[in-house]
This record gives sequence, C-alpha cells and structure tokens, in this order.
Amino acid sequence: MSKLTTGSFSIEDLESVQITINNIVGAAKEAAEEAKELGPMGPTPFPGIATLRDWSFTLFDRYEPVYTPMCDQCCYCTFGPCNLEGNKRGACGIDMKGQAAREFFLRCITGCACHSAHGRHLLNHIIELFGEEMPINMGASNVIAPNIQLVTGRQPKTLGDLKPIMEYVEEELGQMLATIHAGQEGAAIDYDNKSMLAGVLDHVGMEVSDIAQVTALGFPKSDPDVPLVQVGMGTIDPKKPVIIAIGHNVAGVTYIMDYMEDNDLTDKMEIGGLCCTAFDMTRYKREDRQAPYAKIVGSLAKELKIVRSGIPDVIVLDEQCVRADLVQEGQKLKIPVIASNDKIMYGLPDRTNDDVDAIIEDIKSGAIPGCVMLDYEKLGELVPRIAMEMAPIRDAEGLTAIPSDEEMKALVGKCVECGECKIACPEELDIPEAMAAAKEGDINALEALHDICVGCRRCEQVCNKDIPILNVIEKAAMKAISEEKGLVRAGRGQVSDAEIRAEGLNLVMGTTPGVIAIIGCANYPAGSKDVYNIAEEFLKRNYLLVVSGCSAMDIGMYKDEDGKTLYERYPGRFEKGNILNTGSCVSNSHISGTVHKVAAIFAGRNLSGNLAEIADYSLTRVGAVGLAWGAYSQKAAAIGTGCNMYGIPAVLGPHSSKYRRALIAKNYDESRWKVYDGRNGQEMAIPPAPEFLITTAETWQETCVILAKNCIRPSDNNMGRSIKLTHWMELSEKYLGIMPEDWWKYVRHEADLPLSKREELLKKLEAEHGWEIDWKKKKIISGPAIKFDVSAQPTNLKRLCKEA
Repeated sequence: MSKLTTGSFSIEDLESVQITINNIVGAAKEAAEEAKELGPMGPTPFPGIATLRDWSFTLFDRYEPVYTPMCDQCCYCTFGPCNLEGNKRGACGIDMKGQAAREFFLRCITGCACHSAHGRHLLNHIIELFGEEMPINMGASNVIAPNIQLVTGRQPKTLGDLKPIMEYVEEELGQMLATIHAGQEGAAIDYDNKSMLAGVLDHVGMEVSDIAQVTALGFPKSDPDVPLVQVGMGTIDPKKPVIIAIGHNVAGVTYIMDYMEDNDLTDKMEIGGLCCTAFDMTRYKREDRQAPYAKIVGSLAKELKIVRSGIPDVIVLDEQCVRADLVQEGQKLKIPVIASNDKIMYGLPDRTNDDVDAIIEDIKSGAIPGCVMLDYEKLGELVPRIAMEMAPIRDAEGLTAIPSDEEMKALVGKCVECGECKIACPEELDIPEAMAAAKEGDINALEALHDICVGCRRCEQVCNKDIPILNVIEKAAMKAISEEKGLVRAGRGQVSDAEIRAEGLNLVMGTTPGVIAIIGCANYPAGSKDVYNIAEEFLKRNYLLVVSGCSAMDIGMYKDEDGKTLYERYPGRFEKGNILNTGSCVSNSHISGTVHKVAAIFAGRNLSGNLAEIADYSLTRVGAVGLAWGAYSQKAAAIGTGCNMYGIPAVLGPHSSKYRRALIAKNYDESRWKVYDGRNGQEMAIPPAPEFLITTAETWQETCVILAKNCIRPSDNNMGRSIKLTHWMELSEKYLGIMPEDWWKYVRHEADLPLSKREELLKKLEAEHGWEIDWKKKKIISGPAIKFDVSAQPTNLKRLCKEA
C-alpha cells in the first residue's frame, strides 16, 4: 500500500478504497515546531528571476553597473558579427551594454552550474551510500544551512531534505539559461539582475555540496583547531610511487584513500592533490585519523609544472579547474591519466565495465594513455595499483621533461631574445632578459619566474626556436622547488553560532575593524607572495581573516624569519587577529553564511526566505569585504556576484578587469548616499561606505588600502569608526604615500578621528573644509554633513521603518 506522509489530497468517487490515518496530529505538531524554530517565513522563499528584482535595482541605483567591452562587435548568433559601437544596435536589437551584461551573466551562470552540478553529483553519491534519512551534522550550530534557509526558507535536517533544494536550483538555472538565447532579454540591467540571482544560487549549490561531504565523509565540523597540512611541490617524495589527484570533487578519491589504508600503502606511496580536491583529501575521515597523510601540491598554476617534473606515476581527474592537455602532456612522460567524472572524459576509452587487471595491462603496454573509470570501487583499486606498476618502469627510463645541465645550456643558447614570449605571457614576464642572463651563467632571474609563472604554455607556443620555456624555468628553480614546503590549516567547515555570538557584536559596532575574506583562484598578477603579504598585513592589524581554496594554500607557502607560516603564528577561531580556513571552493558558502548569521543573530531579523532584509543589514552594518586576487574564473564570478547580492563588496585583481564589468558608486554624488532611519522612516545621510560592490585593483599595496576603506559601515560607533579610519589612513600613507583625499567624508564627530592624529586632523578640517572647531574642548561645532546618532537604524528598505 502506498503512503502519503505529508501534503494534501482530495477524495472523489471512492470505491473499494481502504484509508488508514495514523499520525496526523503528530505531523501537524512537527510542522508547527519546525515553523517555530525557523521563525516566520520571509517574503521571498524560493525566488525566481523577478522575485528579488527590486532589491537588485535598489543596489544598482547606488552601485551603477559599469561596462568596458573588449570589442565593439557581437558574434553571438548567425546574424553577426554586428557592430555595436556608439549607439548602434545589433540585428536582434541588442545594444553594447546589453551584450556586455549578457556576456557577464553567461559567466555567472556557468560558475553556478559548475558548483551546483558538483553538489548534485556529491549528494546523489552520498545518499546512495548512506540513505536519505542520514541526519545533517555540521557541528555545534542551530543554523546549519544559512544560505539555503535565507534563499528558500527551508532548514534541511537530513540529506534527503537537500534534494528539493537542488531541484529548485536546477529549475532556476534552466529558466535563466533560456534568457541568453538570441531574441530573449535585451536590457543590461535585467541581465545584471539575473547575474545576481545566479550568484546567490551558486552559494546555495556550494552549501549543499559541503553539507553533504562534511556530514558523511568525516570532515571537520566547525573545528577551529584542525591540524596543519603540508603544502608545496617539495612535500612529495618522488622515490615512492606517486598519485596526483586534480580537481574539485573528492568523491572518487576517497575510494583510493580507503584502498591505500586497507592495504597498508599509506607509508609506501604518496598521494597529493592540486586545487580543491587536495583540501578535501586532507579533510577526509578527519575524525578517525590522527594526522593527514595526503598532501597539497598546490593550486591550478602548479598543474603543468608537476606533470613536467615527471613526479606523478598516475594522475586522477575529477571535475573543474583541470587543464585540457593533461592527457597529451602525460603521454610524453608515460604518466597515465584516469578520468573519474563524466564531466571530464578527454576522449579516453571508457573502461568502467572492464576488469582492473586488463586495464592495468593495457596501460603498462602503452595500448591506452589512460581511461575513464566511473565505478569508484574499481577506481579505488585501479589507481594505486597503476602507480605501483608504472613507478619502476618510469624510474628505469628516468622520465622527466626537466632538461639536464647540458640540455639547459643548449636550450638557453637557442634564445634570440625576440620578445614574442613576453608579449604572449599573461603576466608579461621578462623571459628574454632572464634567458640573456642565463647565457652568462646567472639563472637567478629564471628561478624568480617560477613563482610568478602560471604554467599556461603561451610562451612556448609562440617561441620561434621551439624552446620548452616552462621546462627551462623549472630547471632553474629546482632547488627552490625542493624546498617548497609550507603548512596550511585543513578546512574547518562552518563558523559555529557560539563563535558568532562571541565576536559578532564587535563586527556590527566596528570595534573589530573588519572581516577580510581572501578566496578564489591562483594565477596572481605578480606571484603568490602578494596574497601572503595582504593576509599578513591585515592579521597584524587585528582584522579577522577568512580564507579558502587556492588562496588559502598559497598563503601557507611563505614563512617569517623564524620559519613559521601564518597558520602557525595565528589561531583559527572566528575572532579578530585570527586566520580561519573554511576549506575547499564549495566552503565559500560558509563565509557568506557567517555574514547571514551575524545579521540574523544581532539584528533579530528573520533568516527564512528573507534575502533583501538580511542583505540590507550586511551592507549597512557588517564590515566584511571579499578579495579574489587571482584569475577570476567563472565560478569566482558567480561567488563574487552572489556576495554582491548579499550586500558584501568584493575587490578583484587586475586580471579580472578582462570581464569588463564593475559595480561602482559615485562617492561624490550625495543623492546616492541616503537611506531611511528605521526608527521613523525619515531619510538620513550616510558616508559613501562601502563605495563599491565590485571593483578591481592594480597592486597588492593598493588593494590593502581599498580593503581597509571598504570595511567602514554607516552604523560604526565612534570607537569602531576611529579604528577603521586609523587603519585606512595608515595603509594609504604606507603604501601610496598620501593621506586619502576623502577621509573627512567619514567623520561625524571628533570621537571618530584617530586618537594619534586628532589635533592634526581637526586643523585640516578647519583650514581645508571650513569646519568650526572649539579648540578649548577640541570638539567639532559644525561641519559634518552626517550627524552621529548611536540609536540610528540605517536601512535601504522603507518597509522596515516603524513609521512606514
């Protein structure tokens, strides 16, 4: 007999029907308890494209979308190419702004689809193993899924509860994807609204992914004291058989690790990873193991470098952030490639249904360069066995792409310093100058390129002398690579409710100067040391630093004069002066989720289905700013744009300007800087803070200044504003050599002024801006456009005002 456990039904024309009614009262009671726990439902659960459009437009009214298109043509459909310069429109009627907004939306929806498909795959796999009724366990928190609750109004309790969440995300992805077709949407501002929704859904998809794996795979659960993990190319012992895993979905790799443990292989072979799979390998079964044995080789920029080194004896791929030429590169050095996910198959033969012994023989003989293996039980056995079989074969042949000393001299000698490589290089590295120095016996300049080089091969492809330039760089850096051994704290997962209650009030009042979230891909504009420098600067200043993904890895690569990394020098709690690593790429959802929980706890605002109200609070009160300093992938575009919808600004590195879009306010236009006072609904002026939602910076020094400035919020108390102005001014003078031009716009009261500069700044206010100062009391009598009122309740939403 079928059962109806929840929902409603109608009864018509019954005949020979048996109805058994059991626990109607119990179900109603359970539903009432859940409603009480979640609070009243907000106005926008399960939003569609139009649902949050008003909130997007409220943001765009202040933070105007700015486009700088790469070219004047649109080649989107067969009517094109269409010239869109000036006021021209294409054959379909779209203008340049509309086309630029559509292109950016396409990137956001691609990033959202990537994370959400990852979440769907993980969820299905884990439910197959553990069942839908497995309770979700994220550690000591009542709010276990803040993004899901904020966006959908649901609070999942079991793995099965995540299925309708994923169905909703997938439905909206389909609806949004349809709008990209020629002859659909044409307005730039509506494409921007869709980008915002795609970004929000990306955070939901990421949260589903990490909830599933944290719950089922023994990952740390809100643990600030997770162990340190080795990171760097030098951590791998090439004398042992070596497995290298690359990608973002750890599901298949867990079977490899299980096989290694079951067969006592963990000390007989090496397993290392690149990108976010590497992080999740070190989190796997964290609760059952004293210390992680998996190692983090590094970020995306290290993929080709580790392959060319000849260190791997087998490479296993899953999905996302994987080079498209790994099969070809592996073949040159007899490194088999095993694809474990149907999103990346690379034309390899699918041997999922074949016997493991037969596959190994075909790989050893060279009959196949690798294979697709979608059966994880077989994958777990196949990969370690291949590594052990191939290691002696490859060692005997001494397979590596790194040249010998004599070969190095010959390759360097071939260079004619034509400069084509420098032109092609995305980092504009001066390779010809380094080659010229190497001809004279000085390889220091070549060695220095190792950290900055992103391993893209563009230099090699334009070299008229066919010099394998990457190999030459890596040869020069061999000593540095062998010493490339850092430490990074394993991903801790969510921030607990208790930690937020302890620190959140300081954030809201401004006495903790701000939260700096460093996320995103590698491939930095001038090497990974920059992201370390930024992190160290803000930790020294007692900011709260949150990191994830490739950036978290690269921060751990550098040490101070005492040989300690930032993770050894600073604790991992949610407190000012701490650095906490939430984990892999999908754990970025815990960063945005933490901001939502701060708003829900300290504003008393309902979290369920209430995005605009929570985002409004974050924008006006929570001094959090994101930084994606490396190359801005489609996933990073979705993450950052979702943060913008949540009221969290983001700074991007110079490479990200190639997406040709920003959300920037006119800080000189006072009409843009008015909000409502929640006490009475009257308009009130606020400082231009934050002055953008998304923008780019050119140098890490400039970035430090921008980050500090944009931690300022309208609701800062006097002490908080004074602290934030102190850091902003000091950083501007330290790195830019000037006092900020617009510092005075943020002064409401003399108590806002940095104590060490108060008299000097009062003089400037009087002499340069005409403010009236009482010098006996050293107080401001008149001048500020903004009056400080500790009880003011700034909001962008009229409906939140008591007198509205």
